[in-house]
Amino acid sequence: MEYLVTMTTHVPAGTPEGDVQDIRTREAAHSRDLAAQGNLLRLWRPPLQPGEWRSLGMFAAGDGDQLEKVLASMPLRVWRTDEVTPLSPHPNDPPPTPGAGQKAAEFLVTFTLAVPPGTPGQTVHDTKAREAQAAHDLVGQGHLLRLWALPGAGRTLGLYQARDAAQMEAILASLPLAPWMTVGTTPLSPHPSDPAIIHPPATAPAGTP
Repeated sequence: MEYLVTMTTHVPAGTPEGDVQDIRTREAAHSRDLAAQGNLLRLWRPPLQPGEWRSLGMFAAGDGDQLEKVLASMPLRVWRTDEVTPLSPHPNDPPPTPGAGQKAAEFLVTFTLAVPPGTPGQTVHDTKAREAQAAHDLVGQGHLLRLWALPGAGRTLGLYQARDAAQMEAILASLPLAPWMTVGTTPLSPHPSDPAIIHPPATAPAGTP
């Protein structure tokens, strides 16, 4: 299974800077080990306020218990709280792309689908079919990297890349299901321990035009 983990670190007041740097160094080394073992798939930094220390991680584990062991093994866990979101397969999910996002800005997008009451079933079916085709096209264009089903009815998480926020907004507005969806977009910044940086692909991934 795959999991999205929001990791928030609070360093106790008065902690010597040397101790902080030591744990950060050990955390980076351990992240490389977890990536090599296939447990850590991606790492990003979301938008942060001054003084915030928070990361988003994509992990793989056999189950929640195994994931907890992985998270507990990380040196920063002594100062960190983790919020785990289990991710389920999505029918439009493309195969993972090693090194994705290295040539464009990345975005995590949450979708909540609410079909208007009274919409004919055939209309729903046809719109979802067009959505699947649009997803396929976006994969080919290098914009859609992954899709997962989130807990809760009609909820989806997508990992996209685009030239900038304006292009990302245009992509989302073009989706056939857009009129029926509530969308939340989180711009992502590179993390120095991201496995996409640690283990770059042998060939460059498809980029945006």
